[in-house]
Amino acid sequence: MKIAILTSGGDSAGMNAVVRSVVKAGILKGCETWVVREGYEGLVRGNLEYDKDQITAGDVCPKAHASDPSLIHNLRFGDGGLLKDGTGDYAAENGRSLKGRYIVRVGWDDVRGWFAEGGTLIGTARSTAFRTLEGRIAAAYNLIKEGIDALVVCGGDGSLTGADVFRAEWPQLVSTLYAQSKITEAQATEHSHLKIVGLVGSIDNDMSMTDMTIGAPTALHRICEAIDNINSTAASHSRAFVLEVMGRHCGWLALLAGVSGGADFIFIPERPPKAMPWEDEMCAAIRHHREVGKRKTIVIVAEGAHDVDLKPIRAEYVKDVLSERLGLDTRVTTLGHTQRGGRPCAYDRILPTLQGIEAVEALLEATPDTPSYMIGVQENKITRVPLMEAVAMTRAVADAIGRKDFEKAMSYRDPEFCESLDGFIATSTLEQEKKLPASKRIRVAILHMGAPAGGMNAATRAAVRYCLRQGHTPIAVHNGFRGLLEDNIHDFTWLGVDTWMARGGSELGTNRALPSIDLGAVAAKFQQHSFQAMMLIGGFEAFNALLIMEEGRKHYPAFHIPMVHLPATISNNVPMTEYSLGSDTSLNALVDACDAIKQSASASRNRVFVVETQGGKCGYIATMGALATGACLVYTPEQGMDLDTLRRDVRFLKTRYSLDIKGKSEGRLVIRNEAASSVYSTKFITKMFKEEGGSLFDARSASLGHTLQGGVPSPMDRARAVRLSLKCMAFIENHHNLLQSQTGSSRHATGESAAVITIQASSVIWVPVKEMVQHADMENRRGKVAWWDGIKELVEALVGRPQLVGLRMNHTQEL
Repeated sequence: MKIAILTSGGDSAGMNAVVRSVVKAGILKGCETWVVREGYEGLVRGNLEYDKDQITAGDVCPKAHASDPSLIHNLRFGDGGLLKDGTGDYAAENGRSLKGRYIVRVGWDDVRGWFAEGGTLIGTARSTAFRTLEGRIAAAYNLIKEGIDALVVCGGDGSLTGADVFRAEWPQLVSTLYAQSKITEAQATEHSHLKIVGLVGSIDNDMSMTDMTIGAPTALHRICEAIDNINSTAASHSRAFVLEVMGRHCGWLALLAGVSGGADFIFIPERPPKAMPWEDEMCAAIRHHREVGKRKTIVIVAEGAHDVDLKPIRAEYVKDVLSERLGLDTRVTTLGHTQRGGRPCAYDRILPTLQGIEAVEALLEATPDTPSYMIGVQENKITRVPLMEAVAMTRAVADAIGRKDFEKAMSYRDPEFCESLDGFIATSTLEQEKKLPASKRIRVAILHMGAPAGGMNAATRAAVRYCLRQGHTPIAVHNGFRGLLEDNIHDFTWLGVDTWMARGGSELGTNRALPSIDLGAVAAKFQQHSFQAMMLIGGFEAFNALLIMEEGRKHYPAFHIPMVHLPATISNNVPMTEYSLGSDTSLNALVDACDAIKQSASASRNRVFVVETQGGKCGYIATMGALATGACLVYTPEQGMDLDTLRRDVRFLKTRYSLDIKGKSEGRLVIRNEAASSVYSTKFITKMFKEEGGSLFDARSASLGHTLQGGVPSPMDRARAVRLSLKCMAFIENHHNLLQSQTGSSRHATGESAAVITIQASSVIWVPVKEMVQHADMENRRGKVAWWDGIKELVEALVGRPQLVGLRMNHTQEL
């Protein structure tokens, strides 16, 4: 099969990762891989007249040819550097050029290092020609001419609709070309069916039937960075800032930025303010915030925001309202195209990589009877959905908004969108009246455990704001169970946690001390302070602490209260959950560090860096970090290390460097978890690689250490912290009501009332702590089964280790 990929519509970070993934996955499956420059316009133009000598000049692998599907003979075709440097249309004297060529064959090394680049290196353009039948006939001819029968399209709903129309018309287009004698009967028969798969590249996250689109997480990063920077100057001058963000028909960016940035008020297309005039509602909320002592005000406006009558709401007008009615010194900041640019975040490297691989699988399995699929994601699971169903639902949102049916518009958004909006309202609004009667209000203790992780403070802020809105009393327990035994507690306030959203680490203080240090005394403190519920935020230690207290219910009545654990650890080692707060922040810290390290390694042309990460006995950070950074090897505690493995790895590195163009070798990364082996240390591996590399490559090491724990939490960790924290509070309220409904002098909590909130595939699931024990490796402090277990093999496949490790040097030297 010959597979081509194009990017269309607005650019988004992560598109290059998709191209890289499709190319490499295609080659591994024995396919030829092509890229189409300038989107659909490139399909229409095809390969025009050009100097054929130019495609054999330059850095081409001499044995690269179409008839051999192996990696070695698809190593490179010489145009990768032109595409990456943006010099493709420059016809250099006696050099290569892409001038006149829009459908370009690419090999393994031609997409090397692409996923660290923003935008799309193969270009994108809006094509009016492709919208015409003549344009699509030309596009079909250009594909058939090159023998291409499968197409991957990465773009928005318009681009994906165009792809499906193209596929539906394909038999007619082929018949027309045959009738015009532009193709032979054999070509018409061979290319009677076009296989199509779509991936959604959009910073707006506006596609239905998927939780996330490619580029949206990075755009949210850019917005939150701006908000974090604005917050300090806003507080310094007690100013108000109105930020306009992208989102013509979808308010996801504005909503998630509002949640992650701690905004006071937001305007989104799907849910305009219900009150009219809306100015009164906004001013009342912000006035109340100012009355309790808040020094800054942040209002976020999506570019497509409007009121219930569909009258546009503009940032400048919001500024005038705040200035004139509240007397606030107000500024407007329009972020514009800064939201599109910059390096992709970790998620926008991992998600497109996994989706690109799934896209190739979908193409290989496609038949004339199967629908065109869109590759999406639900929670943590890559999905396939019928492309046109997703497009139809997406367009239904805009239609519902146009009819002023905002409830219907919200129903078309994914559950996380709706929950995020509820979360924003619950955590941003300071209510005058409490939601619950005094009889249903409870005292909730909140405690951090284990190592600090990004999102701990955001989760605490959300829980506190929710509690105060309902009428509960949220209680801060400082310094874990040791602090509880020392009565180091106090009641939270609404304003006291206002700035916690963007703070890393743990504002409450955290340590690894378990309640078993004096379980009886801990129970006595529960009773002394009248705790009626407890929320533990932390890693494996918090799970262990919850287990100890649940088992302690047999002896201590004080533990017969609802108790929840919200996983928060960079190691992501809590059993049964696929996600823990802090792991995304840590991955982004690792990506930033490894990008800088790789730059240094590449500058030296032939250097391998062995990078040591944290993670304890769990290899999640090392493995997913390797996938996000393009590392060529990864060592984890789960798989371990031995001499045979190291011997094969040395052979692989030697082969790989021998295949590089002389003088243009790239720097390469080897990522090692700190506990991968007690014998083969980072220092040992580095010295071994340096010794064995000889004249081919050098080696250095870098230990990232506690830098992976610190820093500003990522927007994803903040947003998920709010969402999961509010689910924890709802769980607590539900089980408290069940306890209150019991008769008799003593109440007994069920095993279900001590539980851990987990993300499993596409669902959020509560798991009783007793049930979780059987899935836990208590000795190694991790789950018995890891969802990411196969990622290590995928990392090595994407660098060609299985294919190259068996080659001998004398074979590769011929190339």
